[in-house]
Amino acid sequence: MKYKNLAEMFWDRVNTSKGNVGHLIKIEGKWRERKWQEIGEITRNISKGLLALGIKRGDKVCIMSQTRAEWVYSDFGILSIGAVSVPIYPSNTPEQAMYIINDSEAKVVIVEDLIQLEKMKKIRKDIPKVKKIIVIEGFKGEDEFVMSLEDLLALGKKYDDKGYIERTIKDIKPEEIATIVYTSGTTGPPKGVVQTHKNHLAMAEGIVSLAIIGKEKELDLTFLPLSHSFGRGGEFTEIYLGNVVAFAESIQKLPENLVEVRPTVIYSVPRIYEKVYAAILSKAKESPLKEKMFNWALKVGRERSQCIQKKKPVPLTLRFKFAIAKRLVFNKVMERLGGRLKYAISGGAPLAKEIAEFFHSCGLLILEGYGLTETCPALTINRPDNFKFGSVGLPIPGCQIKIAEDGEILGKGDNVAYLGYFKKPEQTKEVFTEDGWFKTGDIGYIDEDGFLFITDRKKDLIVTAGGKNVAPQNIENMVKADPFISQIVVLGDRKPYLVALITVNKEEAEKLAREKGIAYSSYEELVSHREIYQRVKKWIEEVNSKLASFETIKKFAILPQDFTIESGELTPTLKVKRKVVYQKYADIIEKLYAS
Repeated sequence: MKYKNLAEMFWDRVNTSKGNVGHLIKIEGKWRERKWQEIGEITRNISKGLLALGIKRGDKVCIMSQTRAEWVYSDFGILSIGAVSVPIYPSNTPEQAMYIINDSEAKVVIVEDLIQLEKMKKIRKDIPKVKKIIVIEGFKGEDEFVMSLEDLLALGKKYDDKGYIERTIKDIKPEEIATIVYTSGTTGPPKGVVQTHKNHLAMAEGIVSLAIIGKEKELDLTFLPLSHSFGRGGEFTEIYLGNVVAFAESIQKLPENLVEVRPTVIYSVPRIYEKVYAAILSKAKESPLKEKMFNWALKVGRERSQCIQKKKPVPLTLRFKFAIAKRLVFNKVMERLGGRLKYAISGGAPLAKEIAEFFHSCGLLILEGYGLTETCPALTINRPDNFKFGSVGLPIPGCQIKIAEDGEILGKGDNVAYLGYFKKPEQTKEVFTEDGWFKTGDIGYIDEDGFLFITDRKKDLIVTAGGKNVAPQNIENMVKADPFISQIVVLGDRKPYLVALITVNKEEAEKLAREKGIAYSSYEELVSHREIYQRVKKWIEEVNSKLASFETIKKFAILPQDFTIESGELTPTLKVKRKVVYQKYADIIEKLYAS
């Protein structure tokens, strides 16, 4: 390993790239550059401020904030004094935050704003070990329990650490705990995954060795939650490489931020690609001429994509046609993603094969990878020169994978969080085999070329009343290939047949209403209209024609609103919480089986 710990990696980047731009941040409507020297100064003052507050090596400090530059400075401010950072999703309730704060034994909590501070005030009496709440923005006034980040930085500036930070960075061993990341807790209370410096450095070095992302020349627009291992893995890798990172204002502002920043690389969950895909197809259908030209370009793109996938030379005539298609159609398509993307990386949930193939036809290769919080974060990834759509790629250097007798994917490597779950020895024991392989909980297979294919989550597998095993995610991805569909959850465990709960793309539904002259007073009324039902039914029948009879969707219901993080059906990384959906729509599900 080049570095012993993450703090050493960070400060090496600060020292070698002092005059280079490290971050782009939008302040008062303008993108501002921040050089590594300034990033280092802010981070050092956070470290010294925490020392002044009495935080010692091994102490836990929570960060509860949206993705922003201060998240990164706080993270490395904590790590640079040998303390342990503990992320909390800003969407968590006060009670959920309280569980993580108390379970991790945190002494300080850094929160984003007054909204998050209000959550802390509600649980103030129930977090007895917390000495101080630090607010990144918006806090002014006096409170012995609360201080602003500005005040922490001022405190750090005055504090003389007598060389403590440098000595600590030299002394932190790879096996020491860097961070504790709590899983979503869908099957019980959240579990804190204990991740070491070695875990994350192994991952960063593995990705860097593949040379997928360029060094000191790329621009990454980051928007994934840094509370999640996928977003955090991207953070560490980009620092290792010395690339510029721009911080998106929010998921809602992502479309305009992509056009403003024009990144060369993005890390994203499939939901973002699905939304862009739906928007592109919708735009292409605005006029018969536009649709005809788009379909021609897509046909050319697919022919070229097939050649590349089969590792065959692209014929000269096809190269010429693709150049025309690119100029007339695909350049406009890629402008939605900024127009400069070399590669896009997908993880966090399965990406539909059709969507990966669509983007490749347009000239953008999406490299899908796979991993979990416990693997910090990846086990496999596709390569620019060696990929298969529908697969999650080949093992990252330093990782091993194999398939257990029951089909479960097992993983091993320095990136695997071998210390397990914080204060949960029994649950740690459950996820490791006797010879040290981590049980992922996912079902899959490895093909003859070593590519890993995931068929489903072990716990999400549906076993019908007839004893048939069904992988719902495969079916769901097929259905979501139609931009008219926003979300779908397939159900049918211990039932005689499969049913589905579906939400439709609002823009597409409203467009159909205009075409058909449908009058409606609310969106709820619109999605309950027969024309909408028939449009969805026609597509479900098409999907069913490609499935075995026991895999087909026999009945479905269209829900009156889409799934959101705020309404509880989506995780912060936009994955559907099946358990929540089952409970919330139990009456509708019951009616689908009643007749």
